[in-house]
Amino acid sequence: MISANQIQQSFEEYLQNLDYSHNPDNLYAPIRYVLSLGGKRIRPTLLVMAYNMYADNVSDVYDVAVGMEVFHNFTLLHDDVMDNADMRRGSLTVHKKWNANTAILSGDGMLVLAYQYLTNCKPQYLKQILDIANATFMGITDGQQFDMDFETRSDVSEAEYIEMIRLKTSILLAACLKMGALLGGASQQDASLLYSFGEKLGLAFQLQDDLLDVYGDASVFGKRIGGDIVCNKKTYMYINTCLLASEEEKVVLSKWAAYDGDDMDAKIEAVRSVYDSVGIRAIAEAKIEELFSEAMSLLNKVSVSEERKSILREYALGLMNRVL
Repeated sequence: MISANQIQQSFEEYLQNLDYSHNPDNLYAPIRYVLSLGGKRIRPTLLVMAYNMYADNVSDVYDVAVGMEVFHNFTLLHDDVMDNADMRRGSLTVHKKWNANTAILSGDGMLVLAYQYLTNCKPQYLKQILDIANATFMGITDGQQFDMDFETRSDVSEAEYIEMIRLKTSILLAACLKMGALLGGASQQDASLLYSFGEKLGLAFQLQDDLLDVYGDASVFGKRIGGDIVCNKKTYMYINTCLLASEEEKVVLSKWAAYDGDDMDAKIEAVRSVYDSVGIRAIAEAKIEELFSEAMSLLNKVSVSEERKSILREYALGLMNRVL
């Protein structure tokens, strides 16, 4: 068994040593740029950890892990264009550094690269890996469309939001865990348990991301605080605030949802003030804890020794202890 830090360092070195040079260079330069920005590499780390629960030669799955990381970054390129985001991981987004057309086309190239790396798995696992990837990638696309649809709806329910983030965020974590487990020789039962663990962990992780978007430190978070409020995202916090707010507070929320002026700092402050009034931060934190506990219960059922599960357990705990 190797530690999370060892996996991350080894995988990062492998990723950065891959050659993304090709003509036309202005298509591949943004790919090199976005992959050089770092990040926690959560998805490939989970994939390698799940593999390492059953097998030791972790470098054998690095190409599959690269495929999932490249795909993840492809979604970020397109997400940033759709959200008109300025910053990603503390640096300019691709469409701000170049332009939107470049970000879209380079993202398309990354999708193809992702599949190229995924097909480098052992032949006997190829169909399973591609089936998981295809279901996951389409699910994420569904989730993104739901997210966009929600921006213009005022009746989004908590259940709809949870399903949207399951598709948009959780299933990619879950797929990485399942792929890693299967490639390591896990049983279908264990692989399914790890998938469900990833879904619950992903939900808790995304709800915490939503919380950080409102109450986090921009220098730690790596992007502007309040972006979800600016974009009228129907997050868990916004949906439940609407349910708990007074009639006067609902008027405030409606006013700022329709706002099309330039003073976004005022919008963020006004909406956050209503959040504070109803105590939504504590409510969100309780939901995050509930989902994380469910994830840990699923991990407990995986049929490997506690020693084999300990590194994944500690890593999951670390993911949920980001600084607010």
